[in-house]
Amino acid sequence: MRAFQVHNMTVLKRYVLRLFISLKYITANVVDRNNGRIVATASTVEHSLKSTLECGRSCNAKAAAVVGDVLAMRLKVEGLEHGQGRGIHVDVNKEVEKKGFKNRTKIWAIVNSLKNNGVKLILDDDDNHGTSRPYL
Repeated sequence: MRAFQVHNMTVLKRYVLRLFISLKYITANVVDRNNGRIVATASTVEHSLKSTLECGRSCNAKAAAVVGDVLAMRLKVEGLEHGQGRGIHVDVNKEVEKKGFKNRTKIWAIVNSLKNNGVKLILDDDDNHGTSRPYL
């Protein structure tokens, strides 16, 4: 019985934005935490994006914003721009901590691009005891 209850539980913060930033590439994924599946992704690795960007030795905030634009479009195609009404969670502080302070502008470029394209984002803030607030 217990195993069934745990298996049947839905995760409160179901859709989460995950960012992968290296010197050369920027990838943004939205993950469904109920099943671990990536529901939408965009990356400067993709030929269609790579050819339009001038990443050279490193990708900048402009490239990051384009990744956000493409991810927003793909979320809309999947009907998930509102995370099934609950929003898509992102912990910007945690992302900056993991990716390094120098990537802060790229992280915010992606987040702002998603918001500006109508994606409902929920900012999670570990500093405030795990509280969440809509990013309007």
